[in-house]
Formats: sequence, C-alpha cells, structure tokens
Amino acid sequence: MTSTPTPPGLTRFNDLEERAAFTALHEACASTAWARRLLAARPYATAEELYAASDAAMAELTTADLEEAMAGHPPIGRPRPGDPASAREQRGMAGASAELRAEMLDLNLAYQERFGHVFLICATGKSAEQMRDAVRARIGNPPEREREIVRIELGRINRIRLARLVEEDA
Repeated sequence: MTSTPTPPGLTRFNDLEERAAFTALHEACASTAWARRLLAARPYATAEELYAASDAAMAELTTADLEEAMAGHPPIGRPRPGDPASAREQRGMAGASAELRAEMLDLNLAYQERFGHVFLICATGKSAEQMRDAVRARIGNPPEREREIVRIELGRINRIRLARLVEEDA
C-alpha cells in the first residue's frame, strides 16, 4: 500500500507555532472551542485526519460555541470587505439581479429575527436562486432543527476552508 504524501500546507500547519496555528484555524471558523480542539490534536498525518477532527469538534460544539462560530459569518449577499473567503464562497450572489438581492436582504432579516443569527449555508458552488430557495425552505424550521442544519452547514464550510489551508502552496 502506498501512502499519500502529506500536502505541503498541512506540513506547514503542523509546524506552525501554537498562536499562529490558532489564528489560522480561527480564520477558518470563529469558534474558539473548535479551534482549540483541532489545535490540541496536532500534528495531523493526513488532511482526512484533520477533516475528521473538525467533524468531531463540530459535533461537540455547544449552542454558545455555534453562536460564536456563526458570528464570524456575514449575511449571504453581503460579504465583509477585505474577506476573500466569504467573497469567494458567496460568488453565486455576484451576478444576482437587484430584485433578487433585495429579496435576499429581506429574507436574511426575517431569518435573523426568527432565529437570532445570520442565515448560514455552505454557499460554495450555489447560485443566488439556490441560496434564496434554501432560506425560504428553512425559515419555517423549528429552532432545534435549524440549529442542527446550521451545524451541518458550518461543518461543510469548515472542511472547504481547511482544504484551502492544507492544500495551498507557501
């Protein structure tokens, strides 16, 4: 059996001093508990080990931890200036009509009023219409169900961001 070489970014991540590694993780996910769990499990032999650790940490997050993580995400259609990750992930909104953008703003506000946090979806690869349809479908969920959907979506976002972290060149 041949072993897969460790991606250069993963080696670099494993070798980072603790504060720098924490910062890199916190940029991927604003949950301090999630970042600390991943940090404590270093070094990772493979990217899959890192992703599995991320999934396990996501499953253990408390409601407060999830709220902290969600606070790190801007509303769909309004990526934070200077935040290339959210701009890249929300690329599907870039070509949306003014009407669709206004509808998303209204839906985002209604969702936030109902649940107390931004609408969170793994937007990578989704069109503006798909994101709109998702918020429409989810706004009627009971809060407990929506919290679990948010946990799943956040896990997907974290995996994408971790993949970018471990696969990028120096």
